[in-house]
Amino acid sequence: MKQYIVTGMTCAACQSRVEKAVAKLDGVESVSVSLLTNSMGVIGNVSETDVIAAVEEAGYGASLKGYNNKTKDSELHHASSKLAAEEEALKDRDTPKLVKRLLMSLGFLLILMYITMGHNMLKLPIPSFLNYNHLGLALTQMILAIIVMYINKNFFISGFKTLWHKNPNMDALVALGSSVSFGWSLYVFYKMTLMITNGIPNTELMDIYHSQLYFESAAMIPALITVGKTLESLSKGRTTDALKNLMKMAPKTATIQRDGLSKIVDIDEVRVGDIFIVKPGESIPVDGVVIEGESAVDESALTGESIPVDKKAGDKVSAATMNQSGFIKAKANKVGEDTIFAQIIQMVSDAAATKAPIARIADKVSGVFVPAVIAIALLVFFIWIILGEGTVFALERAISVLVISCPCALGLATPVAIMVGNGMGAKNGILFKTSQALETTGKIQIAALDKTGTITEGKPTVTDIIPADNVSKSELLSTAYLLEVRSEHPLAIAIVSAIDDPPCPTHPIFNWKAISGSGIIAEQNGQKLYAGSGKYIRSVVNVDSIMSTHEKKLSEEGKTPLFFARGERLLGIIAVSDVIKKDSAKAVKELQNMGIEVVMLTGDNEKTANAIGKQAGVDKVIAGVMPNEKEDVIRKLQKRGKVAMVGDGINDAPALTRADIGIAIGAGADVAVDSADVVLMNSKLTDVSGAIRLSRGTLRNIYENLFWAFAYNIILIPMAAGLYSHIHMNPMWGAAAMSLSSFTVCMNALRLNLFKVHDAAHDYKCKRPALAEDSVKEDIVENKEEKESKKMTKTLRVEGMMCEHCEARVKKVLEAIDGVDSAVADHNKKTAVVTLSSEVEDDVLKNAVEAQDYKVLGIE
Repeated sequence: MKQYIVTGMTCAACQSRVEKAVAKLDGVESVSVSLLTNSMGVIGNVSETDVIAAVEEAGYGASLKGYNNKTKDSELHHASSKLAAEEEALKDRDTPKLVKRLLMSLGFLLILMYITMGHNMLKLPIPSFLNYNHLGLALTQMILAIIVMYINKNFFISGFKTLWHKNPNMDALVALGSSVSFGWSLYVFYKMTLMITNGIPNTELMDIYHSQLYFESAAMIPALITVGKTLESLSKGRTTDALKNLMKMAPKTATIQRDGLSKIVDIDEVRVGDIFIVKPGESIPVDGVVIEGESAVDESALTGESIPVDKKAGDKVSAATMNQSGFIKAKANKVGEDTIFAQIIQMVSDAAATKAPIARIADKVSGVFVPAVIAIALLVFFIWIILGEGTVFALERAISVLVISCPCALGLATPVAIMVGNGMGAKNGILFKTSQALETTGKIQIAALDKTGTITEGKPTVTDIIPADNVSKSELLSTAYLLEVRSEHPLAIAIVSAIDDPPCPTHPIFNWKAISGSGIIAEQNGQKLYAGSGKYIRSVVNVDSIMSTHEKKLSEEGKTPLFFARGERLLGIIAVSDVIKKDSAKAVKELQNMGIEVVMLTGDNEKTANAIGKQAGVDKVIAGVMPNEKEDVIRKLQKRGKVAMVGDGINDAPALTRADIGIAIGAGADVAVDSADVVLMNSKLTDVSGAIRLSRGTLRNIYENLFWAFAYNIILIPMAAGLYSHIHMNPMWGAAAMSLSSFTVCMNALRLNLFKVHDAAHDYKCKRPALAEDSVKEDIVENKEEKESKKMTKTLRVEGMMCEHCEARVKKVLEAIDGVDSAVADHNKKTAVVTLSSEVEDDVLKNAVEAQDYKVLGIE
């Protein structure tokens, strides 16, 4: 997507005009114009020159984001990096100009109002030469009105320019309202001069002066609109505060080591592979890996988490995070636009440049709003004339209609809420890639969660330590450590990691040997030491019924029990499993309390999957589903309602893309996953409910804004037209009301800054999917079986698989073979079933598995 800055837009009608002009260009796939940020995102194969020309032909200005013809050279130099360019583009240049215009307007307007209201109504003193000099007073009012109108000439230039192009905007309404008031007053002024020439009594002259002059309205209308524009500009500026604050955190310099010397360079000069130094209190300049030193790093800029994270050699650090305590030296691996921080800013910026589906409602209305208002004003004028009212009364009603209507409120109703919602999400580590994602996330009815790495930690962890009778826990752990510390098996690594205080052996270990598919054997002080599966240990020592019961229970819970023995004595069991995350059960419960059905998808065997599903509390478990089959599961679930797929963003890419909303859970590496619509930086499952909650809150705010915008115009335009009995609105009050309408919409959107993303107190249940759960599950299974029946399968009998990680290893090597569509390994059944898309020789399958130290007993 290419982004442009569009100048000259003042209301939703301008926005609609620019969109239509660019959308007509050949090669443009989609275009979205934001009145909030004065930006435009264009997708398609179209030249920048053509886009800019189309915008200019429509009566507006355009330039590529990050460059503006009016930008000073020093500003351009500062904007050399993309982040700096983004920050430059978001600078509030309008508010200072509007404040200056407003102060100048109010100065002259106060003098004008002193004459028209202070003197005429309250009898306040004026210079003697003007006392009872109605012609002189009228001339003074006219001069003051001209000055105020000139100060606010932009309204008239823009308004009449759009009228000339036959695409009137809000400025056209202001320009017409003020100009008609001034023109009528000028006519009355000449009428007064003629009356004096003809010797008409001063009393009649005074009546006309008090009742028919509207010079104050001609000045008040643009001045009051400027008040509203200033308030609107101030509040619009606050809606982009989250994005601006993120950009301000971007480091500007870095201390790097080159040729043995340390020097400070501009951030754009840092290259991949450079060694950079970060002292306590300094910001980390780019993404890298710590190679020396230890520290605590505040990562709240990226994740929203306030607790610092300890970093040591080998750990990753990210740009814009703050080094709090120690001195660290790191090697740069991502710089410039590739850093996580830059990608976050790009996501938030892109989301602001896209348009939520609900915004199209306002767009359709805005496209015809201003011409319709002008037509209504003319109709109102002629109807009152036909009904016998005077020209002054009819003109006052028509002008009131022009100045009270507000297309800006319609145009801002959606983007201001979207921008604040996106900012709140970024502040909490929840990144919505598009406005559509922010809108749709709150409407999901089914959440499909991947198991490994999403519900679970994604790595084996020691869960149970069960010593045998007359064996101490320390003896069991010390023996386990001595046997497993030399092994590279994932289960061995998990056991070693769980032992905080490694034992120092009094006697050395001899003849250590890993027995493929069984376990480990070694010798110490003349005794044999054993570790392995229950089947292997039973071949060397006696396992009593109590330990067998423990083994069975652990297996039913989806855990892998490992036995340890010394000589002929059983020492006990250590169980290892991929445990669920601390917040998984809470996250699932929050989703269910929102009325969302939670489904767990996994390629694991049914026993393990059900055990994890039970712990997490999900509504349904679908096991044995391969990555390429998850998309089909999502497709079936979508028959029942809107589906969100939550996964790691890599293996689950097809399912993430297929789902109504794809949510990638996993910070850092997954930030740029193209298949996801939402990225959760904190890797916390509770952020899924947080994202849904924020989406619902933002959508509710948009509905409130749209209601106000439509209700305001529907109620007040008829009032201005004089359709309500005994209610007659002066054009000045109409201008004041119009000024406050856009401000009200912006301020309502800013309430989202107070939104608590993780507060479940006000959650409500959405409508649950209509069909029965079992029917969908059967549909999925039947479809899967039908697909499988059309493909060739082979079953390998594999000796040596002991756990889920062995299954994963066998599965990985088999699926790497050309012609193998998928593989399902089962260590309990000692089989690996491969589904082939083309013929594969048995020897190829056998050799691949046996290269991993497993034995293939046969292939069927």
